[in-house]
Parts: sequence; C-alpha cells; structure tokens
Amino acid sequence: MLAPNKTPLRDGPAQGAHGIAPEGIAAISTALNAILADLFALYVKTKNFHWHISGPHFREYHLLFDEQATQILATIDPVAERVRKLGGTTVRSIGHIARLQRTPDNDVDGLAAPDMLTDALGDNQRLIANLHSAHALCDEYNDIATASLIENWVDEAEGRVWFLAEIVR
Repeated sequence: MLAPNKTPLRDGPAQGAHGIAPEGIAAISTALNAILADLFALYVKTKNFHWHISGPHFREYHLLFDEQATQILATIDPVAERVRKLGGTTVRSIGHIARLQRTPDNDVDGLAAPDMLTDALGDNQRLIANLHSAHALCDEYNDIATASLIENWVDEAEGRVWFLAEIVR
C-alpha cells in the first residue's frame, strides 16, 4: 500500500515531461519501433551479404558490407533508448521485430554480388524515407530531440546509399 501523497513509479518518464502530448509520444514511439525493426532486419541482411559475397570484388564488398553493418548496429541502441526516454516501450523479441519490420528478408542462396548491392541500396533508400516520415511526426509534435537524432541517422543512411549507388551504376 502506498503512503498518503505517494504515487507509484512508472515504467519510464512521466507523460508530458518533455512537453510532448501523450498521443505524440505514442505516434513517435510507434514510428521509431518500426525503424528499429527495420534496422535489425537491415543489420542481419547486411551481415548476410558480408558473409556470402563472392566474385572479383570480394575483398572490397566484403569490407563495405562489414562497415555498413557496424554502422547500422551502432544505430540500434540509440533508437531504442530514445523510445524509452520518451516513455514508450520498444521491441522485445525476434518475433516482435518480424511483425514490425518493413525491410524484406533475403534468403536467396547464391545471390550475385550486384544483386546484393542493389538490394542493400533499396533497403537503405526505404529506411531514409521511413526516417523522413518519423521526422515529420517529430515536427508535428514538437519533439526536437528525436528530430535531431533522426537527422543524424538520415545522414548515415545517405552515406551508405551514396557508396552503394556509386558501385551499382
């Protein structure tokens, strides 16, 4: 039983502590969780390509996919922690990620290097579009902290797109 004038602890910060309406927190958290699921899927796919690349540019592409996977992995925790800072909850399992992800899996055995590069390019372009949509939500609900983080994530994804597009053309 709680003592008089005592309130129970919440799972996360008090709603509205950031000046963001509860519906904004819910909308932004939902968008970030979908991005988080996409990042997990993109990380696994990029590592898959890193592990299975072959051909005359093996070393170059092998290293490129590894660098990109490392960058994607480094983004995952800040996205999840931002959801928690807002007061939301985030993904809890592989199944949860699978239900939210929009990045398609690629289980093709023997996929050619150009197809891997093109697939990764498209996934990163879709991620940028989804990040822009999340940024628009942040603007709508005046969440400048999340918007600022998203701008950095867009810049990183644009760097990956730039490298992949220059190779694919």
